[in-house]
Amino acid sequence: MPAAAKTPDPPLFLIAGPCVLETRAHALGLARKLRKICRELEVPLVFKASFDKANRSSVFSYRGPGLEAGLEILRAVRESTGLPVLSDVHETWQVERAAEVLDIIQIPAFLCRQTDLLLAAGRTGRAVNVKKGQFMSPAEMGNAIEKIFSTGNACVLLTERGTSFGYNNLVVDMRAIPAMKALGVPVVIDASHSVQRPGGEGTASGGDRSSIPVIARAAVAAGADGVFLEVHEDPGRAPSDKHNTLKIKELPGFLESLLRIRQAG
Repeated sequence: MPAAAKTPDPPLFLIAGPCVLETRAHALGLARKLRKICRELEVPLVFKASFDKANRSSVFSYRGPGLEAGLEILRAVRESTGLPVLSDVHETWQVERAAEVLDIIQIPAFLCRQTDLLLAAGRTGRAVNVKKGQFMSPAEMGNAIEKIFSTGNACVLLTERGTSFGYNNLVVDMRAIPAMKALGVPVVIDASHSVQRPGGEGTASGGDRSSIPVIARAAVAAGADGVFLEVHEDPGRAPSDKHNTLKIKELPGFLESLLRIRQAG
């Protein structure tokens, strides 16, 4: 008998944007550039940016425009470009308001065990992206999924972003990708925060953006369904995570390499 035809893998998708919202004009301009690149390569795109980076190293670090102003910027991106938008929430009171604008609600890695936050996000009916805590094993993320599923919401993604490795460093165990996929949900690799050096500069995090392609390629080879990426025109001037952000001019070649790996698999 002839071999059964292999079911094609769904397309690799990209979640990308600046670490934190700066201005309306910047967000719209960057979103349009990202949309153009991804349309040409036929890569599904979600625009991401934080309206409030509540976990900055220093109290003096830029956090973003805040909930109301940030959501208005994200609404403008969504309406102007047609792109779905993602941002993270840190407290339960933010969730309902954020769900009025966001297509995907993100739970930060530090908060992936916060039951009330997971339940609040699940109850919105929006897709929920949970970042795996730096202190969590892949198998433990099944508990986070179960909490969201308990609300009747089955639209969950998990994102790998590295595991604490001593002080001010992270390591990515690529076995986490298939381990979390075995939990029955799509798995994303956060190629930006995986190269972060948390608190590595004392009042800010360091990082090594040159390793972003290495992490992303390895994860796609391991079966990642999507890539989470911080992108900026001039990473050195980005107000947050400048060391872990890819230059947008490098994005087309970066994506082409990932697509070749995906197709080869």
